[in-house]
Amino acid sequence: MSTIFNYIDFSQKSLPVAALSIAFNPIFWKSVSQLLELRLKHFSYGHGLLEYRKRYLTRIFGNPYYGCYFLALLIFFLGIFRDHLYHEALHEQPYYKPVHQPLVAAVLFGVGNVLVLSSMWALGLTGTYLGDYFGILMDAPVTGFPFNVSSAPMYWGSAMSFLGVALYKGKPAGLLLVLQVFIMYWLALRWEDPFTAEIYAKRERERRKLKDGKRS
Repeated sequence: MSTIFNYIDFSQKSLPVAALSIAFNPIFWKSVSQLLELRLKHFSYGHGLLEYRKRYLTRIFGNPYYGCYFLALLIFFLGIFRDHLYHEALHEQPYYKPVHQPLVAAVLFGVGNVLVLSSMWALGLTGTYLGDYFGILMDAPVTGFPFNVSSAPMYWGSAMSFLGVALYKGKPAGLLLVLQVFIMYWLALRWEDPFTAEIYAKRERERRKLKDGKRS
């Protein structure tokens, strides 16, 4: 009896290569944040920023913004390379007609890209690319679109785009890789959300302490 797994060619080397690239990116982000290991030093109310002990990229570039820009460029091109490997892997995989759903694919790809691009617009460059790990914080968490739709629109929008490509090409192997994308993003959020929340919570505690000090 034919199953969808009969239309996944595990002998193609491009499939595990694409899987490795999908796993690598969130692992890389987590590793970078651990290397930076930002710790609160003191809050500067006048500049509206938290001052963190400078480490690694900030020390190398002499400025947290330059370090963040470098990391943004690196992450961006790693993402482009991952997408290229994903497309190459699907190109070498068997086609399965029931998976070929171009209309659904177009909707998923369109909505996914709207979520990704709108979240990048709302967060800005430093907000998108780990600026908070460098002590570059926003005035307040973004609560408008697309963050009123999803707490992680960039991750889930990206996953929707991956799924859209798999359905457009009619490749079951793409569905397998998309499952990996969802798992990796879910694991990344399990670590990132508490970390980011603690950074902003520390800033609020320092603000309250500063205000209480001025009153006294």
